[in-house]
Amino acid sequence: MAYDPAAEVVDLCRDLIRIDTSNYGSDDGPGERKAAELVASLLEEVGIGTRILESEPGRASVVARWGGESTGSTGEARTDALLLHGHLDVVPAAAEDWQVHPFSGEVQDGYVWGRGAVDMKDFDAMLLSVVRARQRAGRAPERPVVLCFTADEEAGGHLGAEVLVRDHPEELEGCTEAVGEVGGFSTTVRGRRLYLIEAAEKGMAWMRLTARGRAGHGSMINPDNAVSRLTAAVARIGAHEWPVRLTPAMRTLLAAVADLAGTEATPENAEQLVEEFGGAARMLGAVIRNTTNPTMLSAGYKVNVVPTEATAYVDGRFLPGYEDEFFATLAELVGEGIEIDYVSNQRPWEMPYEGDLVDAMGRSLLAEDPDALVAPYLMSGGTDAKHFTKLGMRSYGFTPLRLPDDLDFTALFHGVDERVPVDALGFGARVMDRFLDEVAGPAKG
Repeated sequence: MAYDPAAEVVDLCRDLIRIDTSNYGSDDGPGERKAAELVASLLEEVGIGTRILESEPGRASVVARWGGESTGSTGEARTDALLLHGHLDVVPAAAEDWQVHPFSGEVQDGYVWGRGAVDMKDFDAMLLSVVRARQRAGRAPERPVVLCFTADEEAGGHLGAEVLVRDHPEELEGCTEAVGEVGGFSTTVRGRRLYLIEAAEKGMAWMRLTARGRAGHGSMINPDNAVSRLTAAVARIGAHEWPVRLTPAMRTLLAAVADLAGTEATPENAEQLVEEFGGAARMLGAVIRNTTNPTMLSAGYKVNVVPTEATAYVDGRFLPGYEDEFFATLAELVGEGIEIDYVSNQRPWEMPYEGDLVDAMGRSLLAEDPDALVAPYLMSGGTDAKHFTKLGMRSYGFTPLRLPDDLDFTALFHGVDERVPVDALGFGARVMDRFLDEVAGPAKG
């Protein structure tokens, strides 16, 4: 049979989607164990040994070490391992809101539909399809590669990547570079396809705000009302207009867009340049500034009782290099008499957009799509890279997908009717195969 790294990618994506791994951020979900067992069996079937690690019952990650046994062209075995990582959990989905059942993995209108189709069982399927094809063809990499499929990424990775980094660092021994999700997908600007490589992520501050006051009868004057104090703070936070701040990755990206538009990129026209991305502007508009979005409120138990306590939750995201500005401004907005606790507080990161790994990503994409452009960007959300960078790994997001010009791709992340084009899965597998040829092949002398 002819070598085809994309041969299984669609079926594998469908199989993974059909396993419900919804992560509710609590103990209520099904966990990742069944998906982890499927991944482990697929790797074991082609002779790659695996370990399933559970942080809590049912919350499972899979780790495998692949290749690295050949001495290559230099006569010495490589020790600089490459980490390829994807997560197995997905956010929940309400079936009644979807055109197809979110865990059916149905193929319809040229797309694979289902929760996780773009976040991120598509990448898991690409990686498994490529690895299995290469292993069967005797093309295991000379560079050591660690394959990692994690639990709990959708709730901050605390039961997945964080546990691996903290409690099982030996599984990641030698890893100097890491490649994961949310990069390598295409968007179209002024008729030109542009592939975005994730080279940075905002920091994440999921906050619980608590105001306490004096309880009393709702009919009486109460100047120490916890609800009033809290909601005033929430209103200030939600209405605050954060200033534009351009990080290195976004300066590079906006310079490429400005060139297409026949202008120059500046902080003053950054928002106009972001609008060139169409639907993707909702994500890219969030990475030229810090953001704070109130998301939850809770207080009281009866309409005529002023409660002692009121709480709110805020999703805060801050740019690399602007942490001090973010937290100082936040303290001013919150004001007096309100406690701030962090449900999750994770640092941002940014990598130089240069070097062999970055060059290999660009060449692999352009080999399949020669007329395109490739540029870095800053990711608005968080990925497991936040944990892996703690071990000093140089990390990037690279899940290559060539997408239709009219697909509002960023709306599909955590959205209704999540789906990925069938031909984009094949494209991604071919690009990943080329990428592995370059970065995990014979060591350079």
